[in-house]
Amino acid sequence: MFSDFSTWWSALEMFPKVYWMIAIPFSVFFVIQTIVSLFAGDVDHDLSGHSDASGADDGIPFQFFTIKNMVAFFTIFGWAGIACFNGGIGYGLTITISIVSGIIMMVLMASIFYFVSKLVESGNLNIKNAINKTGTVYIPIPKSRSGDGKIQILVQSSLREIDAITDETENISTGTLVIVTDVLNNNILLVKKA
Repeated sequence: MFSDFSTWWSALEMFPKVYWMIAIPFSVFFVIQTIVSLFAGDVDHDLSGHSDASGADDGIPFQFFTIKNMVAFFTIFGWAGIACFNGGIGYGLTITISIVSGIIMMVLMASIFYFVSKLVESGNLNIKNAINKTGTVYIPIPKSRSGDGKIQILVQSSLREIDAITDETENISTGTLVIVTDVLNNNILLVKKA
């Protein structure tokens, strides 16, 4: 196998050799980078040394010159050059197509990460989202606002235990379904029986 590779490599002109020397290592790095992003989360560094995590609350600003984008550029640049050269396209046009293909890939990568970062939820609880939702009493709620209990309620796709009071004239026992009617100043839910 190595003798075939040596023969093939020796027969290549310098121009396609350069493209192969760019395409292979950058492709390997691109695959490793993708696997690491899948399992360890996505943290990217722009070329000024700043880093942004994909879980940032405000999202990531549009970043064109990042390590990830540069790896994508050189990966596509290398393979586009090899494809053009093997297709019989001249040197000048091969270089032009390679550069344009790499830039298109950088724009696509930067756009994808920009728009995906806009989909990230902040994770902060907006207690007002509990109004008109149904929950279950977890700790009994005393009658007529004489004390507070707790309810379990699904708010923002997460089951939460939140303090609650009631205007009902009877205590509300554990397991009773209640509806949230208001949120008071200190983030205590005002509930009534469902």
